[in-house]
Amino acid sequence: MAISAEWEKLTKVMIHRPGLEIEYAMLSPRSFLFERPFNTARARKEHDGLAETLRSEGVDVMHLRDTYIKLADSRKSFRRALEEKVIDNVMFFGEVTDVAKARKEFARNASDLDSSTLFEILTLEPSLDLRKSTDGGISYPTVYSNIPLANLYFMRDQQAVMPAGMVIGNMKSPQRKKEIEITSFLFEKGLNLEGIFAINGEGTLEGGDFIPAGDYALFGTGNRTNISGVMQAMNSGLLQFDTIYAVENPVYKFMEPSPDPMVNMHLDTYINFPSSSAVVTSAELCRNAVVQVFHRNGDLYERAGSEKLIDVIRERDLNIIDLSVAEQLSYASNFLTLRDGRILAIDTGKVISRLLERDAFRGKTLDAVKDAYNRSGGKNMFPSGKDLREHGIDQVTLDLQELTGGYGGAHCMTASIERI
Repeated sequence: MAISAEWEKLTKVMIHRPGLEIEYAMLSPRSFLFERPFNTARARKEHDGLAETLRSEGVDVMHLRDTYIKLADSRKSFRRALEEKVIDNVMFFGEVTDVAKARKEFARNASDLDSSTLFEILTLEPSLDLRKSTDGGISYPTVYSNIPLANLYFMRDQQAVMPAGMVIGNMKSPQRKKEIEITSFLFEKGLNLEGIFAINGEGTLEGGDFIPAGDYALFGTGNRTNISGVMQAMNSGLLQFDTIYAVENPVYKFMEPSPDPMVNMHLDTYINFPSSSAVVTSAELCRNAVVQVFHRNGDLYERAGSEKLIDVIRERDLNIIDLSVAEQLSYASNFLTLRDGRILAIDTGKVISRLLERDAFRGKTLDAVKDAYNRSGGKNMFPSGKDLREHGIDQVTLDLQELTGGYGGAHCMTASIERI
């Protein structure tokens, strides 16, 4: 388990096929941090296509749910720990005696449940309100799902693999906080991974805000990841990069003074590395992004000033494949690099058409998107444009227009576990 650069050959990922939990998000997409509603049956087929494509590229694909079940069915210690976690996770409400009885009964029955049921309970976050029937007989339950973990299929964000181990994140959004418990439980209790450090306290960090790049790395800071979380990661002893660039989340000038934080919620929504010599990004956002620079001194990092992200890119002698506003907002940079010079990208043309049909943009943002889209004629949008070919980059393109409704592309949907 080690990753030093985003363009190293991808050998192992973990993904999560969306389950029943995403059906809840369709009731109120924005409340679940989704961009729009979508067809969940088609979304699951898209996800199956993602897994199949990764395997065809020689990547070892681990499914979160299947890994849980396999370990629980084959290892008694993990099965018992899972039972205890589920028992603690389910809440009961009602009269004191009824609640005590229900808790005791559930704890006794947990060993009879199949492992897949235990996993579903974790993702659905159920609670039961026990009420007496009018005839004084058996209590009947009203079942609630506290915060179904609809965003769990975005497996990038719960953790980030470093050169010397894994940093477990700490999510700011209450809709996503419990995801950390599910993934870290598996890594620590099930896979027995070593070299794990967890962000804690006031620090927040999500994997979409981390991009390793050889002897340096980028961390995004803003709505989801704060500088406290980045500092904790830097001082964990797991990074081993010579330089860390902490990038303050930039905005388009036309969006001021009230920018939408979801436009580029994570670093990987506006910059990514398709190879060791190029970046796919919005040059405008790079010109606006302020970077805090930290250099490694022994086991710690010391601040060494600030500059603009565009200057960092130039200093590193990277070729820029510039994205229009329309491409950036349709997750063009949220591709997954398979190896140096080869990426798994989404069809941004289909995504932006879907977003325009859904009236996803308003005001000046809508004007900017329409202008960029019209100038392209709706054609040759990333990754179909000539820029990739000119820089020696090839790609496999997937239609993920349903899944992107949750606010993310192929990069967000995959937890890279190992690159070589």
